[in-house]
Amino acid sequence: MTTLADLAELVRAPAALSVPGDVVAGAAAAGALSRRTPALAGASVLLYWAGMAANDWADRRLDAVERPERPIPSGRVAPAAAVGLAAGLTAAGVGLAAAVGGRRAAALAVPLAATIWGYDLLAKNTAAGPAVMAACRGLDVLLGASGGRLTRALPAAATVAAHTWTVTALSRREVTGADAALPLRTLAGTALVAASAAVAAPGAAARRADPGPADGRADAGDGRARSLGLAAALPAILSGWYAARYGAAQAQVVRDPSAGRVRAAVGAGITGLPALQGALTARGGAGLLGLAVAAAAPLGRRLARKVSPT
Repeated sequence: MTTLADLAELVRAPAALSVPGDVVAGAAAAGALSRRTPALAGASVLLYWAGMAANDWADRRLDAVERPERPIPSGRVAPAAAVGLAAGLTAAGVGLAAAVGGRRAAALAVPLAATIWGYDLLAKNTAAGPAVMAACRGLDVLLGASGGRLTRALPAAATVAAHTWTVTALSRREVTGADAALPLRTLAGTALVAASAAVAAPGAAARRADPGPADGRADAGDGRARSLGLAAALPAILSGWYAARYGAAQAQVVRDPSAGRVRAAVGAGITGLPALQGALTARGGAGLLGLAVAAAAPLGRRLARKVSPT
């Protein structure tokens, strides 16, 4: 009999902590943070879980050989139940996005869902796989920006997409191990990703930190200056945290490109993504919210010890 724990393993439930930050970062960049943002983040989580279930359904025969302990090949979840769950979660995710975000959100949720299924069913085992998965995450960021100016969120979407490319490229070697050249390439990509998130967008920190007209007190200017300084430094602090953890895991793969090290690096890339999303959120001017998003990183690592995110 299938249990909730089996379904949680099927959809990689803890890894969903890496998802809401996409929407939040996109909304912050586009100036679209609102009461709709949490609901759009929920839609994003539903689509992510759908993709995980569809992934295992598509891989069920391969997993029977390479990963027989997974829910479908082990017999704990029936293939029909997995694909049905994936379809239901997809419909729920698109429906929720449309309900709270209207046509603009639906116009992004539908291609996002199609790209997720396209990856699982067609692109995953091809050379286009990492690029297609990167497109999924980029669209996810833009989903959060659907209530504002999408063009402002394009840099954040590109940054998250680039990170996703590195994780996906590594994940293709989780079973066989990798040559040293692959982690060197992904490590260089991680450095560029971290650098792109480290610098606050022009004027963003000032807009958030400015309390309004000066009140005439001598310390008002100093307080604003300190606030602006912290706001400007926060993206660099969070992106450095992201780079240190994920980069260290990739450096281990360079030294030892075994399958186990690759899986550990992939896990670090998944659970470390909230720190990058937090940096991007802070870069958009929402510093406290960026810290809240980044806080999901250590929580995700703890939960990953119970349910594998890969």
